[in-house]
Amino acid sequence: MATPKTATKKTPKKAASQTARKSARQRTTALPTEAATRKAVIATSLQMSRSGLSPGRSGNVSCRWKSGMLITPTGMSYEALKPSDIVYVDADGESPRFARKPSSEWRFHLSAYKARPEMGAVVHTHSLHATVLACAHKPIPAFHYMIAVAGGRDIPLIPYAPFGTQELAELVAAGLEDRNALLMANHGQIAIAKDLDSALELAQEVEVLAEQFYKVLTLGNPKVLDRKEMADVLQRFQSYGQNAKSS
Repeated sequence: MATPKTATKKTPKKAASQTARKSARQRTTALPTEAATRKAVIATSLQMSRSGLSPGRSGNVSCRWKSGMLITPTGMSYEALKPSDIVYVDADGESPRFARKPSSEWRFHLSAYKARPEMGAVVHTHSLHATVLACAHKPIPAFHYMIAVAGGRDIPLIPYAPFGTQELAELVAAGLEDRNALLMANHGQIAIAKDLDSALELAQEVEVLAEQFYKVLTLGNPKVLDRKEMADVLQRFQSYGQNAKSS
């Protein structure tokens, strides 16, 4: 008769060590590779362009990567992009020697990540109605409660500065300190979020709100929700949808 095997009893220390290693493996597996992230930047750019959010070669997309970011190159058609065309820009604004030139707006993307370390993606577009309002120097007030998607009581407008400049980067960083989206005077809009899908979705929301506000203005002065009403909306947004905690 075979002798039954004696079960090996794990010590608490050994069990904890194995659990920690398993957890580490799971976290590593969940992280996207650089190749996958480059492809995701291209996919987001194509969706932005094809949806009409940014016509032609306008706009740009980036995703936080390591200590810097991966960003679309300057002057290239989104349809022609390959993963190798996406440019890595480090925290000091430097790119690999033989890489493509990054978007001319790389400075404000980098400043946005420094201002909001919890965020992982930036989408900048020249969407029609957001750009119309930006050129008219009109921020979007709380004419509708959905303004709260941008994280505050309005979607602010930052002053004009030439594209690609450090001056514009500093204005963007300041504007995004307490908002997730804003209008850029005589330029367009920018949205920041935890990931690419969320940043693109927010940019789409901003464009919808911009179109609605533009049309409201044709009827006269909008009836704007006051500070107290918007404070209530923002509080409700914290427990809305999948953010809600189960009771």
